[in-house]
Amino acid sequence: IRESATLTRDVLEQHFNDLKGTLKKLLDERLMSLLQEVDAIEQESIKPLDECQKLIEHGVSTADDLLREGESAVHGDVGQQNEKLCSFTKKALHIQLDSLPEVPSLVDVPCLSAQLDDCLLTILKNQIFRHGTVASRPPVQLEEFVEKPGGILVRWCKVDDDFIPQDYRLQYRKSTASQFEDVYVGSETEFIVLHIDPNVDYQFRVCARGDGRQEWSPWSVPQIGHTTLVPHEWTAGLEGYSLSSRRNIALRNDSQSCGVLYSKAPTYFCGQTLTFRQVLYGIETVGQPDRRDSLGVCVEQQNGYDSLQRDKAVCISTNGAVFVNGKEMTNQLPAVTSGSTVTFDMEVVQLGPSSNEGGNFKLRVTISSNNREVVFDWVLDQCCVSLYFGCSFSYPGWKVLVF
Repeated sequence: IRESATLTRDVLEQHFNDLKGTLKKLLDERLMSLLQEVDAIEQESIKPLDECQKLIEHGVSTADDLLREGESAVHGDVGQQNEKLCSFTKKALHIQLDSLPEVPSLVDVPCLSAQLDDCLLTILKNQIFRHGTVASRPPVQLEEFVEKPGGILVRWCKVDDDFIPQDYRLQYRKSTASQFEDVYVGSETEFIVLHIDPNVDYQFRVCARGDGRQEWSPWSVPQIGHTTLVPHEWTAGLEGYSLSSRRNIALRNDSQSCGVLYSKAPTYFCGQTLTFRQVLYGIETVGQPDRRDSLGVCVEQQNGYDSLQRDKAVCISTNGAVFVNGKEMTNQLPAVTSGSTVTFDMEVVQLGPSSNEGGNFKLRVTISSNNREVVFDWVLDQCCVSLYFGCSFSYPGWKVLVF
């Protein structure tokens, strides 16, 4: 409680200090704009009046000089009088003293004033008093962390019955990082966070956006999650396949070589969910299908095969057919297409002697694809709780993510 209260105080103080700084900056900018507008109107309006004043003052000065010259001519010596009067007469004929420049009427002369609406303070006051809330409990909370190979399945739930969520926002950060980063925004209440380093703590938090709202709710209580499971990786170096930097995405390239691409190690354990996802790839979203194309799991790597449709393996072909130990089942799933997700779930249902079906180890397998699934028992002649996974594609363009 103390930690969250301290953090909330810091957030509030920072936010309102930012608001004050921004508001002062905006007011200063508006004031400067209005003052510049006053300066522009003043300069534009006063210029013709100043010019008119200069013309009038010049005319008055000229007339005054002529008047003094005429007085001098009248009161001067008789010998110079005629000469001065002649000069005075010539100047008087060339000076127009009976005209004045056009002076704007009083109603046309600008009279500046400022119109300031006092209701702005009332509006700001009302908005400020309604700005910001303090919530004692966020409307959503983190609920569960499920370890995945190289990832964590994060689940959250709504804890406020009156809150109607529209979207959720999940963030995480490494224990050594200072900033959270978005990892999911959407309407689901769970998400698998991939690219998680094993045995490293990560901090998660979630918030929500109410129906029809733009702002996000307060963050949930941050919680720590981690995984001890190493990430699934494809085997590097097989001609015909190119891998991503983390080796969890395999791309069938245009090499003529074909074969089965296996996992680097038997990292799939019974009780887990293994997921293959067909990743969109350029304009050619998927490659040309072939009846031998397969995704699945097997007991061991066996080179020399061009498909997982063989003994000691279960798989689904790209046309939706399911094969168990090389034999096709009657049940069929939807075909694998762009964006398809195929999952394998297995659990041990029998361990020990039981030879009616020729084996002493039985796994219950569930394969799901496009909201349909098949369930069957896979009988093996040896105990096997960790399995390899693999894929085989005959033509380029297939790109598969495994997790």
